[in-house]
Amino acid sequence: MADDNLDRPDGESPEDQFAEMLRNLLGGGAEGLDASRLEALSGLGVDPAMLQQMMQQMQAAFAGGGDGGIDWSAAKTGALHLANKDGLGITSGNRQDFDQAFSLATLWLSEATTISDLPQPPRAITRGQWVEATLPVWQELAEPVADSIAGALTAAIDDHTPEDMKSMIAGAGQFMRRIGGSLFAAQLGAVIGRLSLEVVSGGDVGIPIMPDGEAVILPQNFADFGRDLEVDGDQLALYLATRELAHARLFRHARWLRLHVISQVTEFARGIHVDTSALEDLASRFDPSSPDELRAALESGALLPQRTAEQDAALSRLENLLATIEGWVDVVTADATARLPEAAKIAEAVRRRRAVGGPAEQAMGSLVGLELRPRRLREAAAMWRAVTDAVGTADRDSLWDYPDLMPDAADIDDPGALVARLQARARGEQPERDAFDDALDALLNEADRGPRPGAALSEGPGDADGPEEPRPV
Repeated sequence: MADDNLDRPDGESPEDQFAEMLRNLLGGGAEGLDASRLEALSGLGVDPAMLQQMMQQMQAAFAGGGDGGIDWSAAKTGALHLANKDGLGITSGNRQDFDQAFSLATLWLSEATTISDLPQPPRAITRGQWVEATLPVWQELAEPVADSIAGALTAAIDDHTPEDMKSMIAGAGQFMRRIGGSLFAAQLGAVIGRLSLEVVSGGDVGIPIMPDGEAVILPQNFADFGRDLEVDGDQLALYLATRELAHARLFRHARWLRLHVISQVTEFARGIHVDTSALEDLASRFDPSSPDELRAALESGALLPQRTAEQDAALSRLENLLATIEGWVDVVTADATARLPEAAKIAEAVRRRRAVGGPAEQAMGSLVGLELRPRRLREAAAMWRAVTDAVGTADRDSLWDYPDLMPDAADIDDPGALVARLQARARGEQPERDAFDDALDALLNEADRGPRPGAALSEGPGDADGPEEPRPV
């Protein structure tokens, strides 16, 4: 058999030429993926161990194998490395303090809401345990963006491949998925790891990232949150424990709500596409000795194009949904912690923190293209307060029994109309009918009556003048 390498410069195989082309594309030069260039990326906040892991992921991708899927183990390893860098950080005293806070918060919540308690006790967990518990949800939310990055890299390779070489790299799509997926997974792991240093509780980011029915607090981050508040530590622990329990109770009571939130997030994420021209432009002038431009592009989301009209609509729906959820949590927590002298001060600090977000949460927004902040939180809380004052906690909480009962954006805009409907329902009055209701009833009644006598025998699709006379037999 003839040696195919004899026809190519320096005896390079097609695989070698493809690898060289990929290096040129991603690094702007023939040495684009060597260790010295990757070492320069330490300016991005990625430690040497994670850089070495990235190299191993890249080498595995070049070596081939696998099914072309995204290897999320890189994200998990990187996130746990950052989360556990300061040790476990939970003492038996920490656990006991928060156990007491959760016990008292459970009693207080029983007076503020009719939604039942959790089946399992809340607990204090480490940052590493938070990563382990929440990573499956982060993967689900990030996968559409990872797919988009893999697609952008595949398109870039196809556009930069000469026609006479395209036959050599046929079927390279799975290979590019491994490359793009490995790079994205490593970046996602770094962001989740940094986020584990900021979050205080399971419901801190607003979406249901903890397993169903679990309420948790991270003592390692609790002290950092309260350091500048100048409030009593016991009061802060009680407030945060109450808020976390309210959040977990709501999602366990309304089992449909978790899927509703996640589906709206993924609906938005599926519309995200990487700006291939921006990716190529950045790679062409990337200077490893000065990674500030790359860091700015990643943190600002410059590689993600502007949102489409469909994405803007999806984002608006999601923001209203998150505001409706957290507004309820705010009101219930305020009622349950009314005994705490500094509850109002803590509540304002929590609201401001949710509105601004920490550095890692902002990085997650840039990476995935989504900011999980309830911009209408105050308006939604005012709606829930009006409902509570008007009809009480039982009727208020019954709005979470079914998806079609939950308040929507119009109710946030006009709480008075929602209150009027609830008061009418409490009096046993039927709600006012509209044209849609009348049309639907007419359609259902027509279906119930069935076909007219003789219609099945004589009436055809074009008979506009009524049935014909029956023919004699």
